[in-house]
Amino acid sequence: MTQTTKQVFELYEVRKTKKQKNAFITYVESLAKREGYDCRVEKGSMGARNIVVGSPDKAKIVYTAHYDTCARMPFPNFITPKNFLIYLLYQLVIVALVYVPVFAAVYLSYIICAFAGVPENIALLIDEIVFFAAVIVMLWLLAAGPANKHTANDNTSGVTTLLDVMCALPEEKRDQVAFVFFDLEEMGLFGSKSFAAKHKQTMKDKLLINFDCVSDGNHILFVLKKGAIPHAAAIERAFPNDETYTVEIATKGVFYPSDQANFACGVGVAALKKTKHGNLLYMNRIHTKHDTAYDEKNIEFLVRGALQLTEEIK
Repeated sequence: MTQTTKQVFELYEVRKTKKQKNAFITYVESLAKREGYDCRVEKGSMGARNIVVGSPDKAKIVYTAHYDTCARMPFPNFITPKNFLIYLLYQLVIVALVYVPVFAAVYLSYIICAFAGVPENIALLIDEIVFFAAVIVMLWLLAAGPANKHTANDNTSGVTTLLDVMCALPEEKRDQVAFVFFDLEEMGLFGSKSFAAKHKQTMKDKLLINFDCVSDGNHILFVLKKGAIPHAAAIERAFPNDETYTVEIATKGVFYPSDQANFACGVGVAALKKTKHGNLLYMNRIHTKHDTAYDEKNIEFLVRGALQLTEEIK
């Protein structure tokens, strides 16, 4: 484990409150300065603060990851990038579970009003108020509730990958690469949307590699947007299959919801596991206290690949 990774886990694993984000931003700024990079914070919509290291305008490739922390959930976010139906069904189940306490609150309100002899028209109004209040509370808990304290895979793994590439990149190559740590991915990709809008002309045909949840699983999936397809061969050479990792370059029929979606030449990178039967690729444990899996070899593999890809891209 590199020194930067140790420091992130010891001091900056949770990055949700303004104070926690400030501390992490200060750390990245100091590290970038030490390594000879320019670093600045760009503000975006919904209060997003993206950390930009290097010059996106001059760079031939941009490496990204989101640094914000999600709220703690009672159930994991279960992602199956190559089977959208299973992903959709799981999300519907989660929505149903979320509404269980909502309807329980409404039913309790109904019982109380009935025992109290509240007139029917007023009781209905109270039930409506309780319903909408309960929905608002549940949505707030899902989006802005207490931070998940365990973020090894989502997305400390992406953050440490970027930091390790920053430090490992040869000095003569550093003006060819930019790094962006996106804010508010968990709230709806607001950080990357703001960056894409601000740098629209710069990023319209520039390769962007987004590392999101890359430390739990040995099937490394690269999800390419249409504009990134011309770089597929270079990516395949930089991140080759070996005895440990199966690397898959996917250009269609794959759904992976992350920041690369906002860029024409975006590439999402995720580490996945595979079921023993059916060969279903999946990601689990994220957004819960069980998000503790951090395979250092994954990060080393991706850092080596990023260094090679920087050489490959002209």
